[in-house]
Amino acid sequence: MLSRNINVRGLRSFSTLGYLKNWNQIPTAPPDKILGISEAYVKDSNSQKINLGVGAYRDNNGKPIIFPSVKKAEGILLEKESEKEYTGIIGNKNYQSIVRDFIFNNSNKDANGAKLIKEDRIVTAQTISGTGSLRVIAEFLNRFYDSKTIKVPKPTWANHVAVFTDAGLQPEFYNYYDVENNSLDYENLKKSIESTPNGSIVLLHACCHNPTGMDLSNEEWDEVLQIITKKNLFPLVDMAYQGFALGNPYKDIELIRKLNQLVVNDELKSYALCQSFAKNMGLYGERIGSISIVTESSEQSVAIESQLKKLIRPIYSNPPIHGSKIVETIFSNENLYNSWLNDLDQVVGRLNKVRDQLYQKLDKSNYNWDHLTKQRGMFIYTGLSKDQVIKLRNDYSIYATEDGRFSISGVNENNVDYLANAINEVIKSS
Repeated sequence: MLSRNINVRGLRSFSTLGYLKNWNQIPTAPPDKILGISEAYVKDSNSQKINLGVGAYRDNNGKPIIFPSVKKAEGILLEKESEKEYTGIIGNKNYQSIVRDFIFNNSNKDANGAKLIKEDRIVTAQTISGTGSLRVIAEFLNRFYDSKTIKVPKPTWANHVAVFTDAGLQPEFYNYYDVENNSLDYENLKKSIESTPNGSIVLLHACCHNPTGMDLSNEEWDEVLQIITKKNLFPLVDMAYQGFALGNPYKDIELIRKLNQLVVNDELKSYALCQSFAKNMGLYGERIGSISIVTESSEQSVAIESQLKKLIRPIYSNPPIHGSKIVETIFSNENLYNSWLNDLDQVVGRLNKVRDQLYQKLDKSNYNWDHLTKQRGMFIYTGLSKDQVIKLRNDYSIYATEDGRFSISGVNENNVDYLANAINEVIKSS
């Protein structure tokens, strides 16, 4: 602690020693690869400009929405909410219980998940959406897990590597996508996981793989999980888009059911899951998500929960409450809950419809677009080169990440013709 007797003369000595002038040596950081696209889009004056960068839902008029079920839940909160007190470091027990039942018990559809819940073998903490949960689990694993190596798919969400690296883990890639053929690189995926050092951490996307939209089938998951259990790897599951593959959140978590069964059968000791309600409830700015760790015993759960609290407390003390109260309100009201499921189904239905419209309008004579029909979720991984993406931006004011990932929610009936024509022209001129 600095002494209270420090005076102006003392402060000047800091400058003399060079402490303050070091600020001049701080380099300007490059813009975020995704958020920077939105900034450039806003500055563009072209009336036909299209933003395909950020993975946030837009309706058929290109506008953000609030789910009707969420609006109703907020109306209930407005009438009944009586305080804005702090919640616990890891959220409140009702929210934790809802998340555990929703994901692991699949609301009474998974006997293995129900068994793990009953035996107090799942520790759940509310976090600051998906990114917050990834950072917390990364910090936790860095402190308490033997291996610091985390294998992530190539490609993966751009922020994964940054989050894990900043937390002290060492990200390495495993094969996932065949860029030449625009398909899942399944055989090389298995080989690269097979070559992973025993005991490493492995990141798995539960559904709607970001950025490719290409998921494993149930049979492929069985084979991959067999390798994971044989190699004693620690699965870390990222589930940001639950419900966006098939329009129903319970149909999108077959991987979780498989992992639960492996744990109950004692073929897998533990795994962790990071989850967010940002997409499937449209609660982007509320920053509401969770981290869950499946443990080997109830005694282990007590210790892990205590360490999560100790880790979170000096970072952000406790999570925000409004988003969690929306989730709690929806799950406590059957009509609201069914309304939410319907809202989600309509959102995914629009995305699937416009994906098909774009596919139908693309010229197949110069490029094979069949991979678009196999991809799921909010993104399409076009296969366009960096130069082609830049040409779309410069010549047509169409903004996307330079790896060719398009957020399909930015496409609608008003701009799909313009987009398809622009892509066709860029392909022809390449």
